[in-house]
Amino acid sequence: MHKLKFILFSFAIFIILSGCQTIKQKTDAIVEKENQKLSKFIGKSSSDLQMDLGKPHEDFQNEKGNIVFVYNTKKYGIPCERRFEIDANSIVIGFVSNGCF
Repeated sequence: MHKLKFILFSFAIFIILSGCQTIKQKTDAIVEKENQKLSKFIGKSSSDLQMDLGKPHEDFQNEKGNIVFVYNTKKYGIPCERRFEIDANSIVIGFVSNGCF
């Protein structure tokens, strides 16, 4: 009887862990797609960025003296924030994406 409980418990744990791995793989694929989409703006001018994404919801100067454009959206009620760092020559030099898919 103990062997049967152990086997059923092990099987249940296996199913749960394999399901988590599938979710992780799908999430990683979505994040990779988002990074590819946003990395096309690296090295482009801030006006190119604004032509594609529109006017930023917020902009400010960071501690390095660079301008940061912030774009906020929601998808399925989940907030998405994309931040682009713009150097003194108005060239996009970096980005951060949180909650976007």
